Amino acid sequence: MDAIRTITQRTLQFRPRIAVVLGSGWGDLTGYLSEAVQIPYAELAGFPQPTVAGHSAMLWLGYLGRQPVAVMSGRQHGYETGAVDGMAVPLQVLRQLGCHTLVQTNAAGSLRRTMPAQSLMLISDHLNLPQRSPLVGLTGTERFVNMVDAYDPALREHARQVARSTGVALFEGVYAWFLGPQFETPCEIRMAQLLGADAVGMSTVPETILARHLGLRVLALSLITNLGAGMSQEQLSHAHTLAQARIASQRASSLLANIIANIDSPP
Repeated sequence: MDAIRTITQRTLQFRPRIAVVLGSGWGDLTGYLSEAVQIPYAELAGFPQPTVAGHSAMLWLGYLGRQPVAVMSGRQHGYETGAVDGMAVPLQVLRQLGCHTLVQTNAAGSLRRTMPAQSLMLISDHLNLPQRSPLVGLTGTERFVNMVDAYDPALREHARQVARSTGVALFEGVYAWFLGPQFETPCEIRMAQLLGADAVGMSTVPETILARHLGLRVLALSLITNLGAGMSQEQLSHAHTLAQARIASQRASSLLANIIANIDSPP
C-alpha cells in the first residue's frame, strides 16, 4: 500500500504495536508522546478526510513510555458519507505495520443518571442499532467474525487496574451505536435503555468490527459529555459536546496514556 510506503519512509524502522483512535475530548493524548512524527491524512492514500470539528486528521507515530504507538487523531463517521467502512484502510495499514491492539475512544451520551457528564466509561459490549457492517461486500469465511468478547476481557481488566491505581473513577457499560448525525429522540433513548445500553454515540462500532476482522484486540473508552435526550433540560449540540469534552480532556488523556503505556503484547 502507498500509505505504508509513506509511513516507513518518514519513520524508518519504527514499528507501532498499539493503534489508537482519538475521539472528541481525547486529543490531549498526543501531548504525552515522545519522539513523535506527524503525518497528515491527506498524505496517506486511503485515509479519510474527517469533516467533524474536533478531529484533526493527523497520524502521530511515537512512544508512550516505551510503547511504540500509532495515534489516529480523527476518524470518519458513517454519517459523513453514508458508508461505514471509512476506517478500513487505516486499520489495515496499521495492522500490516505491526499493531496487535486497537484502543478506541469517543464522546458519548449517558443513559444512567449516576454517570453524569465528564465521567469515563469502559466499553464492555456494544449494540449495533443501525445493523450496518463495514464487512458487507467482502467474500470468504473470514467475514463471519465472532463478536463474543469483542472488547478484550484482559485489556478491560488492565484498564480497571490502572484506573484504580491512579484514583480515577471508571464506569463500565454497553455502548449503543446510532448512525446520526442527528441526536437521538427521547423515545430512542428509552429504547436503548430497555435494550441494556449505558451510553450512546455515533462511532466506534464499525471500527471494532473491522479490527476484529483483522485479528486485532480491542479496548474502548467513552468520555461522557451529556445525559441522553429527554433525561435533562440541556440542549444537545455538537458545540455542547466539544465544550464538555474539553473540561475532562486532561483527566481522560492522562488515564489513557497510562493504560496504553502498560499494555502487554498478546500471549
